[in-house]
Amino acid sequence: MRKVLANLPGVESLEKLSQSLAMLDAIISPEWEYRYYSFNSKWSENEAMASMRDGSGDDYFVLFNSNGAIIKGFAHESSMSPNFNEPVEIWKGILDNVPSEFKNFLSEPAFSLENTTFCVWRKFSDAFWQIGEINFPEEKDPDGMNELLAILDRNPSTYKNWAEYYFGREFSLVAIENIYQQKPLSNELLKQLNKDISLEDLQEDIEEIGYPK
Repeated sequence: MRKVLANLPGVESLEKLSQSLAMLDAIISPEWEYRYYSFNSKWSENEAMASMRDGSGDDYFVLFNSNGAIIKGFAHESSMSPNFNEPVEIWKGILDNVPSEFKNFLSEPAFSLENTTFCVWRKFSDAFWQIGEINFPEEKDPDGMNELLAILDRNPSTYKNWAEYYFGREFSLVAIENIYQQKPLSNELLKQLNKDISLEDLQEDIEEIGYPK
């Protein structure tokens, strides 16, 4: 099994972690266009959706439903990018064995399935995350999965290190830990991450993310 998959949390823990990442980005970056991580707890009646977009062409989408979760990612410079195939097509095996429980995921235009370099899924009945039968190139990270999913290791320091690099300033590890643990938001907590934001400013984001009140 790929090491990054072994480090991925279970479905319910991944959903909470994805909410926390989106909440942190909403606090630190009120401007939507500069955020990496988002979460829509009301994607549909019975589904939630998490995403990462880096603004440079890489992304991932996670769909949570009553059966489990499925993740699709696209690392545009990876050797398994459809753009490097002739003819242009998704690498053989990536989507071939996706369970029927996630068939809606494969037909959702918002997820840009034509741009896919990896796909993993886990039903609640599965003991671990699954991938298709794929003949990988002999490279360290041929599909970009290791890099794009590294943030999902459940370690608050991973987010802290990334955020300090991306936003160019220091952040309180304790405050990040509190949000990873989904502790109640307060203006005091918010000020540790962004002195210019308040709970009132975040009401729409809190509702969309479904962060516990």
